[in-house]
Amino acid sequence: MVLLLLLLLLLLPALAALYLVYRPPPQLIQYLQHRWPDILWQVPTSAKVIALTIDDGPSIYTREILDILKANNATATFFIIGSHVCGREDVLRDIISNGNELGNHAMHDEPSFKLSDCELESQIHAVEQMIHNAYKNVTGPEAESFPKYFRPGSGFVTARMRKLLHQLGYSLVLGGIDPHDPQIPFACVNSAHILSMARPGGIIICHDGRSWSPSMLRAVLPKLRQRGYKIITITELLKSSPP
Repeated sequence: MVLLLLLLLLLLPALAALYLVYRPPPQLIQYLQHRWPDILWQVPTSAKVIALTIDDGPSIYTREILDILKANNATATFFIIGSHVCGREDVLRDIISNGNELGNHAMHDEPSFKLSDCELESQIHAVEQMIHNAYKNVTGPEAESFPKYFRPGSGFVTARMRKLLHQLGYSLVLGGIDPHDPQIPFACVNSAHILSMARPGGIIICHDGRSWSPSMLRAVLPKLRQRGYKIITITELLKSSPP
């Protein structure tokens, strides 16, 4: 019994840390936004708006996700992985044509902080060119003004990365509402998590490329709308925040 109690005491800090990652309280997100203002975690607003971001596309599920967004009068920022684009360039054009926007998620599904500056910069430029081409095919000359948002693979950011992204003219986007859907393959659990964490100015982090992702969005988006939320892109969210 004593050994069991000691084991529990040893595990408590790790369990507490995991809980904070899975369900960060609003005060923690506010602190992070204040501590690292160059990283976007949320925006201060009283308006019932919430940004939806979708990582890891394009995939075989992206068009289904677009249909769900359209049915719910919602838009999203899709953080694309470059290695997933080949053969799906038309999907990127469909994303933009439906009122959504593209963000940069590097070339491969890997932790960005493990890459050298040279490799990370090379990957960012490669994906940036794909994004530029997609906007150019949809908007023509206006493609020069597409948003430059970057979300690092695995969500970890270092001071070195922050400096590099600033030099490249990118805004770093994380968020505070993350159901960790790649690790939790249950749409009902993930949708309940999002609904329990939703707040004005929040940023939802979801993932493409999983069979349960459309079901999760199909469950959560109507309920957010019932609560009076407008589901929007990162660019629209930034516009909603007071100067």
